[in-house]
Amino acid sequence: MTLTENAAQKILSLINEEKSLDPLMFRIMISGGGCSGFQYGFSLDHQINEDDTVFEERNVKVVIDEASLPLVEGAQIDYVEELIGASFVVKNPNASTSCGCGNSFSI
Repeated sequence: MTLTENAAQKILSLINEEKSLDPLMFRIMISGGGCSGFQYGFSLDHQINEDDTVFEERNVKVVIDEASLPLVEGAQIDYVEELIGASFVVKNPNASTSCGCGNSFSI
């Protein structure tokens, strides 16, 4: 999994806005749901669970749980600002289909 420069800058900006005493990491999780079967979830987290994989990309610590990792292996996360809004966008080579908004996918 990789982060683009835009994604890394946005995540670091969000972490700085939090002003947390604990170091924050960017958590990626996949859950069932959405219009295509699975949906992406993102949050800032200071905790590493037993089944988490942690890696650092562009000065951002990324945390992914064991169940989500194979579903996003090889994916790229970007941050895109458009007229209709701004969001994290996942380019996932494992997804066979995705919904129009890009928030959910199927394998």
